[in-house]
Amino acid sequence: MSQEFGAVYADSYDALYQEKDYAAECDLLEAQFKEYSAQGVRTILDLGCGTGNHAVPLAHRGYQVTGVDRSPEMLSQARQKATSSGKLTFQCADIRALNLDKTFDAVLIMFAVLGYQLSNEDVVSTLSTARRHLAPGGLLIFDVWYGPAVLLNRPSQRVKVVDTNQGRILRVSSGTLDTRRHLCHVNYLVWVLNDQRLVRNSEETHAMRYFFPLELELFLQSTGFASTRLGAFPGFENDPDDTTWNVMQVATAI
Repeated sequence: MSQEFGAVYADSYDALYQEKDYAAECDLLEAQFKEYSAQGVRTILDLGCGTGNHAVPLAHRGYQVTGVDRSPEMLSQARQKATSSGKLTFQCADIRALNLDKTFDAVLIMFAVLGYQLSNEDVVSTLSTARRHLAPGGLLIFDVWYGPAVLLNRPSQRVKVVDTNQGRILRVSSGTLDTRRHLCHVNYLVWVLNDQRLVRNSEETHAMRYFFPLELELFLQSTGFASTRLGAFPGFENDPDDTTWNVMQVATAI
């Protein structure tokens, strides 16, 4: 079994999530910048940037973006996309301990990256990193799995088949819950086929934390943030309920 976001998964990542509407998500992020940032947003720190699917389009929209991820394989994909943008830099680092000695107008932790911080200490360290890189009034925006919906709907086995120019990718995912620790362990089996022939495969297990509203408020308060709004994601205008698997949190540095 390989590490999380190893070479096979990283190479297949964008194909597996090609239906995810990153442009619309960037529109939503910009709307929150305008709604909640008193000083405006020009500089962005993207923690857990992955293959750059938020960082790259935001840089093309004129923002100065710094993307940070712990996976060299994912960053390799991001850098290939970023060759035409001078407003974008990437760094390989652990977001729990990052210190760039500068502040940004906004910090993003998107695509459930905060959920990869499994312990309370990890969550606090990651949020403290975000606070360290924001001046008072700066914005923090992240999305996570919503505990009430996870417990009601439970994870199930899913099969995804994606056709690419090089062949076909098959992914089978299944999950189990550890309700004591607020964790979902998701096992991914990935096969890459070319002309019906298996050319690469991998197996990864990702542990994902899910969160509850009062828990999020406490984490934010303890790390120097005020909760501004918790909404459904991507339908952020709606309040979350027990059918909302993903939520987005906007918070302000105090």
